[in-house]
Amino acid sequence: MTHSLTDPMAVLTGMYAAEAEYFAAGGPDGSSFDPLAPFFATDVVLHQADGLPYGGTWRGHDGMEQFFRAMARTWASFDLLDQSFLATGETAVVHTRVHARARATGRELTFPILQTITIAHGRIAEVHPFYWDTAAIAAACAL
Repeated sequence: MTHSLTDPMAVLTGMYAAEAEYFAAGGPDGSSFDPLAPFFATDVVLHQADGLPYGGTWRGHDGMEQFFRAMARTWASFDLLDQSFLATGETAVVHTRVHARARATGRELTFPILQTITIAHGRIAEVHPFYWDTAAIAAACAL
């Protein structure tokens, strides 16, 4: 998939489409990071809340590949129900409502995520996701 290096909205929608394909491919062993890689800067930094099963700071393409594997190990499904792009410039703000099913427990949740996403040179350079209730997510995933 190609996208304009100057259009943050194209970068965002392309990345979210690639992410949906990643999760649809069936999990950490059936999915490839390759379709996602072009949307992220090689030195990208993702900051996830420490209370999440995939919490911590993930750096670079290797870190992002490990992050997506950790997400796929955590969630059997991770569906983006709706999204609002609140700002789509160099700093984007995206509100997403997610419905997910935990792989370990089968428990299902619907929850919001608000992300600030820095886009530089046509690639996602930094991501700060904010979850409404990290404790509820951790509890749904815990055996």
